[in-house]
Amino acid sequence: MSGALRAIQADITTLEVYAIVNAANSSLKGGGGVDGAIHRAAGPELVHACRIIGGCRTGQAVITPGFKLPARYVIHTVGPVWRGGDHGEPELLAACYRNSLAIAEARGLASIAFPCISCGVYGYPPEQATDMALAAVRSMTSGLHAVNEIIFCCFSDALLQHYRQRLGEDG
Repeated sequence: MSGALRAIQADITTLEVYAIVNAANSSLKGGGGVDGAIHRAAGPELVHACRIIGGCRTGQAVITPGFKLPARYVIHTVGPVWRGGDHGEPELLAACYRNSLAIAEARGLASIAFPCISCGVYGYPPEQATDMALAAVRSMTSGLHAVNEIIFCCFSDALLQHYRQRLGEDG
């Protein structure tokens, strides 16, 4: 990968990238937080596309068009619900990032923006989630040829600062 990893604080539904990642629920029917915001911004066609897919397991990822979003595609991934960290949550969260990136790479998408997966109602501790996200993404960057920009889109200043600190330390 020739591009950069960067963190921003923004509304992910406004980003002009090839794909945004949706922190979805397993039914893909929309919900609260970033999932609901993406569904509202994309329009009713997204609900229909997700209904056709039928669902997604935790740690897996699927892709739909972006419809009314500036992003061409939405990659939906289901993050783990935090249950203390001893129920496979770190591995499942890492899989969300790796599987989403694998889809973007396979589709030849140059840019992707991730929300802070599982950090909202799923209760994942934000600093641990940030560290896992960066480790999972970095584990794949040398094998990426199409994807050259990876954005971590933060919903709070505290998360943004944590990402920036980690990105400054390691890269």
